[in-house]
Amino acid sequence: MSERSYTKYLGVVLDDRYEILEKIGEGGMAIVYRAMDTRLNREVAVKIVRDELFGDEEISSRFFAEAHAVAKLSHPGIVAVYDVSQTEDISYLVMELISGITLRQYMERKHPVPWKQVLHFSRQIADALQHAHERGIIHRDIKPQNIMLLPNGSIKVADFGIAAFENELKETKGQALGSLHYIAPEQLRGRKADARGDIYSLGVSMYEMLTGFKPYTGETPAEILQKQKNGSLLPVRAFDVDVPEELENIVLKAMSADAKERYQTAGELKKALDRFTNHLRTGFNGTDGRPLKVAVTPTVNIPKWEYVRSMRRSNRIGFSTGSFALLAMAVAMFVFLWNFWLKDVFSPAERMELPNFVGSSYDTISHDVSLTSRYDFTVNYVVDITAPAGTVLSQDPVAGRTLMVTDEGMPVRLSVSTGYVLNEVPNVVGMNYREAMLQLQNAGFAVEVSNETSQTVAKDIVIGSSPAAGEQISAGSTVYLTVSSGVQINYVRMPNLIGLSEAAAIEKLRSANLTYIGSERIPSVYDVGTVIAQSVVAFAEVEELTGITLSVSSGDGGIFY
Repeated sequence: MSERSYTKYLGVVLDDRYEILEKIGEGGMAIVYRAMDTRLNREVAVKIVRDELFGDEEISSRFFAEAHAVAKLSHPGIVAVYDVSQTEDISYLVMELISGITLRQYMERKHPVPWKQVLHFSRQIADALQHAHERGIIHRDIKPQNIMLLPNGSIKVADFGIAAFENELKETKGQALGSLHYIAPEQLRGRKADARGDIYSLGVSMYEMLTGFKPYTGETPAEILQKQKNGSLLPVRAFDVDVPEELENIVLKAMSADAKERYQTAGELKKALDRFTNHLRTGFNGTDGRPLKVAVTPTVNIPKWEYVRSMRRSNRIGFSTGSFALLAMAVAMFVFLWNFWLKDVFSPAERMELPNFVGSSYDTISHDVSLTSRYDFTVNYVVDITAPAGTVLSQDPVAGRTLMVTDEGMPVRLSVSTGYVLNEVPNVVGMNYREAMLQLQNAGFAVEVSNETSQTVAKDIVIGSSPAAGEQISAGSTVYLTVSSGVQINYVRMPNLIGLSEAAAIEKLRSANLTYIGSERIPSVYDVGTVIAQSVVAFAEVEELTGITLSVSSGDGGIFY
């Protein structure tokens, strides 16, 4: 869609209700606008099908049917579809307007993602998938780009059904499939997608969050299928041994190459994640009684086994020995209390007022020795696109409190913004599209490809990009490449010229965009100058400008031709 074609909607009120305010995004099938629902006085997102696709009745009808089905979903973890409309000249749907970033953008600036955050995100996604699957709707394109992360840490899955429809459209148009690394093996083999395909895609997304890498890479479905078949997959804990083994097992089962070995429903996967969460609270994995391998804060305590053993020993010995043991324990307890509490109560202690760190750069704070030697900082990163990356958003305890100085440092918890990272789009015009895709991905962008014929640019060479080279856009955003498919070859239907005069036949050839080569004269019973044969049979499909010769009657009475 050209700049002019999408700006024509700005300021327009659709169906006397949705006022188009500005363009906020685009994909291979539609343009997305921020709009005002004048009836309910709320901002919404309006997704309008591209003009060049609207005329295709099959595309329009399928889009309309898919949107109607998705509009029936109602779940806090799914971007809501409020309305869908189709008229003689426009198809669009009205969706919830999300203020946040994609999970892909978050992963670009924080990778690998801490496993507790991965667990938090994945439980929400699985819950949303369960809701949709139970209503017969499969997403078919689960990937970090289609998952929105809100500032409060909650998740919303976007483009249910619509994203998958776009992918099918790309396949029919011969365009690159942007979700190749997340598609289940059975889908790569051309089989129909079901709920287990969404589970596989979520498993791949979890793997990538935990490790920072996609499990299988390749440029073609065959290449990725071969790697899946060979089992060339590094386990999650090969990248980070702190990831609990139970969580690793959940990920590996979700992305099993054999669909029968995966979780069969999103609800089953959600239950597994919930069980793991409960095991974190109890400290056991719930299967063989072994403690989970999770990081905990050490505390000073008397081991229970040591206390029990000492009590049993005291029961075996006499009263005097028991009394001595109790006295020894009392002395030990006093020493313990003195060192960890009473000494601070009865000894003069230095106290200091806690400064205000809010608004400061955590990078500056962490490199200030005078601060790090005095305070024991714990950092919690928070998605906040309104504050620059690294900005301290809050602190606990709050500024102004007077705290006692200790040898270990005063504990202070800081919430730090992940920010909104901007990257510059590299110049890839003139490159082979595969090389261009790799360069853009290395720069932190997702890539979508569309093809366009060209009389001047060789096949597979990038003609242009949107946004253009040099523009600053958020990491994880999609860059749309226009790639040459070579010279366009058009076909025309060969007209029937027999019985026409030579002059009329030549004119009809030119009108059909075919080339007149010449005529041969043949004696016949037909009038002089009448076309009695043509080098290409009538009504055949031929390339434009194909050369055509005519057989024209010279009269002379000859044989019947």
